[in-house]
Amino acid sequence: MNQEQMIRQKIASIFPSYASPIKKQNAIDETEKIFRTLAGKLAEQKKGWLTVNGFSNRKTDFTTEPPVLVSKEGEIFPLWKMVLDVEMDWLKKNIKTVSVLDYGALGDGRTDCTLAFKKAVSSGYRRVIVPPGNYVVKGIRLPSHTELIGSGPNQTVLTLHKKAPKKTRLITNQHHVKGNHHIRIEGMTLDWNSARLSSTEKTASGGTYSSGITLAQVKYGIVRNVNVIDPGLHGIDVTSPMYNYFGDGLRAKGGSQFVWLDGIETSGFGDDGITTHHSDHIFISNSYAHHPSGRAHKKGYSNSNGIEIDDGSQHVTLANNFTAFCFGGIEIKAHQTSSAASDVQIIGHYSRQDNRSYNFRHIGHHQGEDEYSVSAFGIRATFLAADCPQKTDLYAASTPRALVVSAYQKVAINHFFALTKIDESSDKIALSIQYRAGEVAVRHIELKNYERSIKPIRIGKETGRVQIDQLE
Repeated sequence: MNQEQMIRQKIASIFPSYASPIKKQNAIDETEKIFRTLAGKLAEQKKGWLTVNGFSNRKTDFTTEPPVLVSKEGEIFPLWKMVLDVEMDWLKKNIKTVSVLDYGALGDGRTDCTLAFKKAVSSGYRRVIVPPGNYVVKGIRLPSHTELIGSGPNQTVLTLHKKAPKKTRLITNQHHVKGNHHIRIEGMTLDWNSARLSSTEKTASGGTYSSGITLAQVKYGIVRNVNVIDPGLHGIDVTSPMYNYFGDGLRAKGGSQFVWLDGIETSGFGDDGITTHHSDHIFISNSYAHHPSGRAHKKGYSNSNGIEIDDGSQHVTLANNFTAFCFGGIEIKAHQTSSAASDVQIIGHYSRQDNRSYNFRHIGHHQGEDEYSVSAFGIRATFLAADCPQKTDLYAASTPRALVVSAYQKVAINHFFALTKIDESSDKIALSIQYRAGEVAVRHIELKNYERSIKPIRIGKETGRVQIDQLE
């Protein structure tokens, strides 16, 4: 059984209709109808409040994409993926195939193969085949029009050299400032080799550095069937060249566009497994993020999420994914001085023993004395399962929750399941719609083993219109 099938079975064990393409499409259509009944009015941007500088653009896109589609085989995809498919099919027909072995690489787990990979990718228009073996490198930079194709995660391994600086990204695109396009990475394991650092130091060096894969200002990219082990910061980061903290309502320039991450497995990450920043039209599917190290942060204060849709991201689709033992399973959010992620669709997710299975928030725009968020809006979710949210040493002070919604407007969740362990606790909360969340609807809820809880669903006094179905 492959990873995609394993995740499908897990979700279908909770929601039997998930196994039927027709019923799955019907549920998504139902979510869309609920979503369209929500007003979701955002705060207006104050004139003169935001200063647009050389690193930022004002957020002007407040649209939502059409709902995802389901194929006859049950595969989920956003409508815009057709654009990516056309571009990547063109790439296949217009590049030369070479083997990294032809340029002196040795997959013996000892030889430094950095130069061999550099020669193999050349200036692009290359499909570089990486046969089975363990290839030691000090980082690989991919130009436009490049495919890097391994023999599968269990056969092709790229390991970061023991002398590589902490800031090294194992694979990234060649020109972050100018940008790159048409890049495919497929069929390999990437070992960031955190063991080369001391056991007590933080594993990340700041900014966008220290990740397994960083795609910064990439248009048209695919990463498939890749395992990322022990990255210092993120397993995979789809981003702009610089994170942007110049204010809510601004987005960084140079974000990535039209990127598909599929069949990813990542573990031991210092911050997040898979994350996006200030980028558009991102699709994450059939992926498994689990057991973070949290070592990018101070011990006990690690916001290490399995999948994080972060600052300034928009038009993002998540389908058939699985997270386990993270702080957040899926976190959709922003820092206080950045625009929130917007227009996110989630179809089918299984969260196992994450502290906060689903956490939707705009930090610093929650409470009465805070400014209202001008950017936190538009979440559609269908078939979400929260299996035993639990306390975690990653973030010691955080209480377990199956779902938290703060600050976001226009949130529609359809078919939600939460399971907790049987005990005598009476203070467990499964769903918390709180602070300045508004226009939130949650339908078809099933809570299991929350019978002793006094208030399993909490709705804060500062929220706007909230619609919660009676429990099934």
